[in-house]
Amino acid sequence: MNPIIQVNRIEKKFKNETAIKEVSFDVMKGEIFGLLGPSGAGKTTMIKIMTGELSATSGDCEVLSLQSREFNSARFKSQIGILSDNSALYERLTIYDNLKLFCKLYGESVKAIEEVLQLVNLLGEEKKPVSKLSKGMKQRVLLAKALIHKPALLFLDEPTSALDPGNRMHIHQGLKKLNEDGTTIFLNTHDMEEANELCHRVAFLNEGKLREIGNPKELRYKYSSHAFHIETMANKKLVLDNGPESATLIAELIKNNEVKEMHTDNPTLGDIFLKVTGKELVK
Repeated sequence: MNPIIQVNRIEKKFKNETAIKEVSFDVMKGEIFGLLGPSGAGKTTMIKIMTGELSATSGDCEVLSLQSREFNSARFKSQIGILSDNSALYERLTIYDNLKLFCKLYGESVKAIEEVLQLVNLLGEEKKPVSKLSKGMKQRVLLAKALIHKPALLFLDEPTSALDPGNRMHIHQGLKKLNEDGTTIFLNTHDMEEANELCHRVAFLNEGKLREIGNPKELRYKYSSHAFHIETMANKKLVLDNGPESATLIAELIKNNEVKEMHTDNPTLGDIFLKVTGKELVK
């Protein structure tokens, strides 16, 4: 795979505060890449640098084979979709008229509206004025807006933070389908379950620094103690090392039908974040 995003030693300073501290990573074409961290970690600043909303203080950033000086060009804007804290809608217009306006802006057929409404679970709601929508529904319309022109690269900043579990699952399914069809997705989230569900690779960002990066499954294995956790039929809980002596004991427990539940140590992404940063992964 070829890199669609290349970030090399990016630093961003605001007056006396350094928000991003020499961050480097690549995002490969066709993957869903998650940047994990609590609020204030620097995730939104990083997206704003990669989409041309902010300029880096130092370092280099290349997106879609374009340099940062080209991020405000029509060529760049036509290839990306963005859902961020700056995304907005026309409150007086209906959902349909908002999306129709963006179809015109991107030169898309209005036939695209039905497809994106289906993806964000709003089909049948298109006549509703945006001003009458809940926060969660507005979030889904903003996502539809970001998808209307079928971007090659989609930037999502906490896309499901205002959604209920049912709509979150629907959006996740839609994003997976979008990715399967060729869209690369850069996802900012503090939700470790969402990252584990969607991402091919994740990076941990804390206080502006990149702390760890890798495939979620491989990271869980890397930071696992590989111990066995066993609950017996007598409700006794055992934690056994992964070794020959434990194997003998486990075999004996199974033989005597004494095992009620057994699993290996498998840390969550939140557990790993806590281990590498010393902080809980919370919003």
